[in-house]
Amino acid sequence: MAAPSLNLRAVETVLESLRRGQRQLARDPKGTVDAAVRQLLSLGRTRQPQQGTTYRIDDLAQASNVTVRNIRAYQERGLLHPPRREGRVAIFDDSHLSRLKIITSMLERGYTSGHITEMLTAWESGRDLADVLGLERALVPPRLEDAPVTMTLAEVRALTVDKNALQRYIDVGLVEVKGAKALVRRPELLRSFAEMRGFGMPAEALVKLHSEVAMAVDDIARALVNEAVRQVGDRFLNVADPSVAEISELVATLTRFRELAMGAVVGTLSESMEKTIEDLLATYLSAALPAEGEVAG
Repeated sequence: MAAPSLNLRAVETVLESLRRGQRQLARDPKGTVDAAVRQLLSLGRTRQPQQGTTYRIDDLAQASNVTVRNIRAYQERGLLHPPRREGRVAIFDDSHLSRLKIITSMLERGYTSGHITEMLTAWESGRDLADVLGLERALVPPRLEDAPVTMTLAEVRALTVDKNALQRYIDVGLVEVKGAKALVRRPELLRSFAEMRGFGMPAEALVKLHSEVAMAVDDIARALVNEAVRQVGDRFLNVADPSVAEISELVATLTRFRELAMGAVVGTLSESMEKTIEDLLATYLSAALPAEGEVAG
């Protein structure tokens, strides 16, 4: 697999500017190289838009637990925005699924279709309906970042590239073979491994790296949870006979803490990766620059 390509002309322009800027480089070598690093990295940040899930009306009805008849009724009343059309076929997406979840919940709360229309219109106009109704996640349960999936052995072999790599993934528990099928516990991780192998990284190195990172992440998770327990655990964990309400509050608190901690850790990791990559590229560019005096200013 080839490495993802950048606009070569754009890269050449950045490097040529760096090489020719000898005076600026002499005045501020670190700042000049860092600026070039930021320009180069910005070229690689353009991402293709992700394709969300699409549904025909029968599939949407099954996913939302709303009948086809009611979906059509919501469309007629203006509660559900129009689907995309491919010929005579109506194509719905996750935004329709989210909207149906909201409508269902509001009907269960006793709102009329007229009230729902008014509130959804207000929300789309910029008001925060989620706060008003307590629908923090638009009533769509959060998806696991890398949920386990069952695949055929042929699909798993195609994903893991070769037999030896598959065996290593089985050994460390990332894949569990069950007859003619296999449970892949981290499919997105294995897809990442497959792409990294295309860059020349062997499966053994990837498994070793994963194990080391997993241990470090376990330490981070324990530190976060232990500190949370130390700070607020007395409110929950020292209750002799907790009520249903208290248990519910504990679960809600832990769930929300998980979300907040994940956001904090991902943000910190992203910032650290950005800095590490910038430093590496800056060192590489500095070494590749012509010695002073070789290029006219």
